Amino acid sequence: MSNLSRPLIAALALVCAGGALAAPAVIFDMGGKFDKSFNEAGYRGVEKWKAETGKPYMEFEISNETQRVQALRRMAERGASPIISIGFSQASALQQVAKEFPKTQFAIIDGVVNLPNVASITFKEHEGSYLVGVAAALKSKSGKVGFIGGMDIPLIRKFQCGYEQGVKATNAKAETFANMTGTTATAWNDPTRGAELAKNQFAKGVDVVFAAAGGTGAGVYQAAKDAGKLAIGVDSNQNHLQPGTMLTSMVKRVDVAVYNVLKEFKPGLQQLGLKEDGVMPAMDEHNAKLFDAATKAKLDAARADIVSGKIKVNDAMADPAACAKK
Repeated sequence: MSNLSRPLIAALALVCAGGALAAPAVIFDMGGKFDKSFNEAGYRGVEKWKAETGKPYMEFEISNETQRVQALRRMAERGASPIISIGFSQASALQQVAKEFPKTQFAIIDGVVNLPNVASITFKEHEGSYLVGVAAALKSKSGKVGFIGGMDIPLIRKFQCGYEQGVKATNAKAETFANMTGTTATAWNDPTRGAELAKNQFAKGVDVVFAAAGGTGAGVYQAAKDAGKLAIGVDSNQNHLQPGTMLTSMVKRVDVAVYNVLKEFKPGLQQLGLKEDGVMPAMDEHNAKLFDAATKAKLDAARADIVSGKIKVNDAMADPAACAKK
């Protein structure tokens, strides 16, 4: 039995009765459903749906890239619908399998597949990243802030671009130092490398660092705590990981996206930004002491200006040249 079929059969056993399957499925991408970041946000969404409905669901965690097509196909063969792929990296596999099963409903979170039976939910990460850039510039004492990305792909450049725009709009003299962790999927789960990159930035004077790097961010946050610096989390609300160190988190409401698909499937593209509360800086009891009334007011004003269109945040994926100008 392959390393894919064993867990799939175990998952199916939980939801099959009399040979008939009537359950949705969620396929988590590399890093696992408890990555404290993107996948875990999706997990919270499907668990909320399960708690409300009392219905079961199937799940599978991708451990290597070769499993994606087979996992999707196995779920579809057993009648699961909708089948939700967590992460843009599953787009190619979903494109293939969704064509094979035109009557099955599929969804992809953070990616786009243009087929009539697929719901594609993406986020305006540049808008939320602009706001955490504003926060970083306001809280930085050195005027030097950092960005550490995971895999060097256009999506992560989108985070970086929005962040840098927010920093510059707040402090025109501020410097932003940026590094990517790597060029393969392992860049999402390399805390050791994340810590090394953060330490290098701190040595240059950086005192606030934003990590858009999945599980790699854990190393960045620990390094920030050890150095007495501030860090910004991503995707999920990570403020609780290092209270007092985490300035905020640029939350992508992956949980809401997954939950909405399960409540009502709508094929086509949906984009969630500040206006839709799809992205936002996380504020809670863990970082409340780091934000005074004046800082909150400036963040609220920037948010309102982005929603109204007064502030136009460049999107690195839509217009790389505009972001290159900074």
